[in-house]
Amino acid sequence: MKKNLLLFIAFFLTTTSAIKAQTIGAAQQRLLDSLCKELSKIDVAKISTKQAANDAFEKCFENHADLLMDVAKEQNVEVTDEPAMSKVGVEIGKNLMKQKCGSFMQLAMKMGKDDDAEDTGTQVTSGVFKRIDTKGFNYIVITDKAAAEKSFIWLRQFSGSEKFIDASPAKLAGKKLQITWKDMEVYLPQAKGYYTVKEIVSIDIL
Repeated sequence: MKKNLLLFIAFFLTTTSAIKAQTIGAAQQRLLDSLCKELSKIDVAKISTKQAANDAFEKCFENHADLLMDVAKEQNVEVTDEPAMSKVGVEIGKNLMKQKCGSFMQLAMKMGKDDDAEDTGTQVTSGVFKRIDTKGFNYIVITDKAAAEKSFIWLRQFSGSEKFIDASPAKLAGKKLQITWKDMEVYLPQAKGYYTVKEIVSIDIL
């Protein structure tokens, strides 16, 4: 049962499921808080593969199996009912996202990673946060040691993105960032041609 539940959570992480989260009960909130607290102790930067990410989350989940039983009881679900428990797993994953558990969101990115995918190559650039430009998409701009501005496009969720969603530029001012990025070729209708942009893969605040 537990294995299937975890697999369903992992599947949920790689989809854009439209399943609406149910009202969070007291038992589930205790589980969410406990999971997020324990996940925050994991050094996600040292996890490089999907398998390692899955193992880390599974271990954390197993440490709180008693709370999962409480959630099942709270929702009148038999723990032997795998389809029903799978729905509980989806709900837990969705609510961890909804409550912006940063450690879970970072780990989820790696749980959804395709280790067999072709390596397109990434690069790392460090600098001081300057501003966020909004031009259809958000662009995070930093300055390097020579005070030259470098711009990186925020196209998709990336590791560390939760720190920039609600943060004001004033709170980020002067922060040193390490941005991992990759080149992406996009078509610009205005220029009637293709243009290479630097897509953000992850950002670490140093």
